[in-house]
Amino acid sequence: MMDLRSSPGEVLDRVSKNNESFLIERNGQQLACLVPVSLFLPDIKRSTLNSELAQLHQKGELPRAAITPEKGIQLFFTEGAPGKEFTIEIVLPHKYPSVAPKVYVTPVNDDAPHRWRDGALCIFGAVANWNPGKHDASFVLQLARKWLEGYKEWEKTGRWPSKAVETSK
Repeated sequence: MMDLRSSPGEVLDRVSKNNESFLIERNGQQLACLVPVSLFLPDIKRSTLNSELAQLHQKGELPRAAITPEKGIQLFFTEGAPGKEFTIEIVLPHKYPSVAPKVYVTPVNDDAPHRWRDGALCIFGAVANWNPGKHDASFVLQLARKWLEGYKEWEKTGRWPSKAVETSK
């Protein structure tokens, strides 16, 4: 507490720049903890996130956003009509955009094709087809919608259309 009182700027610099943590006590009683904000928030650059959200908004998209327990960013989009609505969830993980996002659609049948074991959509082809310099959340949303078109066809006919899942250009 004395260090914090005498030089708060120095203590805050140590927390933010050196990732140090401090337990604050008074009279031997633990009162608070001063820790880097990165322990609670995603490590996705704010400028990247703001740019992608602005681009989505320009296209008329209004995602609902949340932070995952793993400190990634979730973007939710509702698709379809009342009575047959789907939710597309795009998860921007730590290190995004260097790491490809994961995409989920609910509700879908457990045996729906073109999904990974964890239920994420298989929309990028090989993981190497994700290009962080070229692709973004808007692109991912397009691919998820193509997947959803294929899923609807699969539900009706039992066959997955060949054009429903294409890798990026």
